[in-house]
Amino acid sequence: MDPVTAVYYATICAALSFAAGKLRSGMVRIILGVVIGAIAASLLPDIRGMLGV
Repeated sequence: MDPVTAVYYATICAALSFAAGKLRSGMVRIILGVVIGAIAASLLPDIRGMLGV
């Protein structure tokens, strides 16, 4: 895994772990993780293009 991808997903995971602590329902956490993960994965090519890598 290249450094851009690793840093990008580490940032997304850190933000999710911070926000998930406020949610009580496990199902909501899973759904939120899936939705945000899908959005993050779809945005990564555009972000890489903006960075020129």
